[in-house]
Amino acid sequence: MTGFFDTPIEYLKGVGPQRAALLNKELNIFTFGDLIQHYPFRYEDRTKFVTVKMLDDEMLNAQLKGTVKSIGEIASGKKKRLSVVMVDETGELELVWFQGIQWTKDRLKIGANYVVFGKPARYGSKWSIAHPDIEPVNPQNEKGLALHPVYPLTEKLRARHFDSKSLSKLVSLLFTMATNKFRETLPSELLSTEKLLFKEQAIQQIHFPTDTKMLQEAQRRLKFEELFYIQLRLLKLKLVREDKFKGHVYQDVSVLTQFYNDHLPFPLTDAQKKVIREIYADLKSGKQMNRLLQGDVGSGKTIVAFICMLIVISGKSQAALMAPTEILAQQHFNNLKKFADLMSLPIALLTGSTKKSARRELHAQLQSGELKILIGTHALLEEEVQFHHLGLAIIDEQHRFGVAQRSKLWQKNTTSYPHVLVMTATPIPRTLAMTLYGDLNISTIDQLPAGRKPIKTIHKFDSHRLQVNQFLRDQISIGRQVYMVYPLIEESEKMDLKHLMDGYESVCRAFPDVAVSIVHGKMKPEAKDYEMARFKKGETKIMVATTVIEVGVDVPNASVMVIENAERFGLSQLHQLRGRVGRGAEQSYCILMSGFKLGADSKTRIETMVRTNNGFEIAETDLKLRGPGDLTGTQQSGALDLMIANLSTDGEILQQARDAAIRILQNDPDLTTPQNQAIRLQIDSARKTVVNWSKIS
Repeated sequence: MTGFFDTPIEYLKGVGPQRAALLNKELNIFTFGDLIQHYPFRYEDRTKFVTVKMLDDEMLNAQLKGTVKSIGEIASGKKKRLSVVMVDETGELELVWFQGIQWTKDRLKIGANYVVFGKPARYGSKWSIAHPDIEPVNPQNEKGLALHPVYPLTEKLRARHFDSKSLSKLVSLLFTMATNKFRETLPSELLSTEKLLFKEQAIQQIHFPTDTKMLQEAQRRLKFEELFYIQLRLLKLKLVREDKFKGHVYQDVSVLTQFYNDHLPFPLTDAQKKVIREIYADLKSGKQMNRLLQGDVGSGKTIVAFICMLIVISGKSQAALMAPTEILAQQHFNNLKKFADLMSLPIALLTGSTKKSARRELHAQLQSGELKILIGTHALLEEEVQFHHLGLAIIDEQHRFGVAQRSKLWQKNTTSYPHVLVMTATPIPRTLAMTLYGDLNISTIDQLPAGRKPIKTIHKFDSHRLQVNQFLRDQISIGRQVYMVYPLIEESEKMDLKHLMDGYESVCRAFPDVAVSIVHGKMKPEAKDYEMARFKKGETKIMVATTVIEVGVDVPNASVMVIENAERFGLSQLHQLRGRVGRGAEQSYCILMSGFKLGADSKTRIETMVRTNNGFEIAETDLKLRGPGDLTGTQQSGALDLMIANLSTDGEILQQARDAAIRILQNDPDLTTPQNQAIRLQIDSARKTVVNWSKIS
């Protein structure tokens, strides 16, 4: 009975229009369904009572029973506080409120018995609890409650005296009204094989657990269901696409064979060969390819992309590669042109700054089929860019492009859909890849080319500056070049720009006889390109820059990177920056500079960077630190509308859910059998705009 859960929240007793507006704005709770799925984020154990005498500094929280002895307001300057003295048989305890003084005072009576819960603090020989939970002793609480739910709330709600207990009361009332209105959303066979609780039981236990075991069972059931429906949606997309969109068949590899025999510049790694086999199998399958190719910085994705282009060109088609920035597009063009020229294959670059006359010629060659490879930025999506026959569209750093932009590229062909290869140098944790890109096949290059030495990463404090500068002088004296990267964070752009300019000046002072370049995002593109070109040619030995060099410049001779204020960078950004060195055969270094004061997360980030060069390990740590929402960026944020599952800790449940979804779709791709009716009903009732089909709607 979906209708019941669609009821606006204001119609729940105790809510009303004003509170409803607050819940809408602060917690996105609009309906009964939204409230019942606003799950607690932790639980307080209220099964035990202690006495005043038993209080101890180590206690996170304590629950006591006692009688209110006195109530008084104490003024200190303009501020007031409410001081309530409560006593039990072993001593006295002060309860203190700094806010909501009058409201709290009106609720308390001298001589009455209360249950109090909060964090105890000692002042001399006296104990106190600030802003405790307090309620009159009643038959429910005097023996101690079970695990007490604590809900995500906002400061604004708390200021309006709407706390976790208030929310819990609303959930409790709603639950009594909702009895027998929960529809089971998973097939009975799946519940049985996966040993899962029924839906209604799971929701009751998540809000009001009888014990820890039942809470864990409830969490597992709801996490499984959420991940199951996300996987089901992605796998269905994949099935539909494979069934509906036929791909051009490319079996001829004559052009590729010529390249292998005459021009391959270095032996491919086993990981590259494996990935090429996987892509070739897709290209000759007759189904339209949608594959994600992930590989760490420097793992050799560019040559793999070129080899895939050659397979398509052997079949008389064209290939395109789209990159998110002009710098990256230019770099891809420069790298691929070397290979294309060896094979006498026409290749062109199209960006926002391509001149009109060059564009006209390029468009004509593209439409006639004479131009075989086109590299570009968003400019490839423009309507006048028409291919003779686009066989393969490669999208680099796909997280920078929205879905609509990708589909525009996809629609460049009228007869058959181009095969799509998405590339990323940002290693994606397994769980995130399965959830964000679960509709794509995934290939991974997890091996660096032979001869590449791992980058040595060192952490130094600002007090070691002279020592670091001496090391840089030694490196420059043996012919190496150095990057010095400063953080640029948009909110404080002026401050950061000043910081960068100060850094530039101090570098010039410290290295008076060394030519220094400077690059930042506020420079005109020509100035930026000029400075980068000087560095690339070796005319300057040190490049002072912001993160504009995160993608782009590829200078094999630059073997040292100094990252200033390393604690201000995210882990994946640090890893991307580090990937700018280590491009040549020489030993490369990455020096992370920071102040002494480091938060726990900053310490973890820096320690991880020093410990490992493995991008996948780094990505896993980043996921644990930041959570999936921050990693995916704005384009993908809708894809992770998770209510209870956590991708950094629930990998095992995710795998079980995906396996179950695969099993079900293999046996019943259209979900028409009676045993899958529960799934069918759930999908049909889910709002069409929602990506999370597990929601009660």
